[in-house]
Amino acid sequence: MEFLIWIALVVATVIPMIKLLPHFGINRNWAFACVISPVVIVLLWIMAMKLQEMERR
Repeated sequence: MEFLIWIALVVATVIPMIKLLPHFGINRNWAFACVISPVVIVLLWIMAMKLQEMERR
């Protein structure tokens, strides 16, 4: 049962990342690294930094 919950969370994370990462200039294949939980936090941090750069322009 826990495996199914984990799969649902991974799918709920990977699909939006596939759509969002190209807008920030990051290869969409990095979304598949979100299977590992800390990678999600790192990618969100990178996206936030790039968003700040975009807002400055």
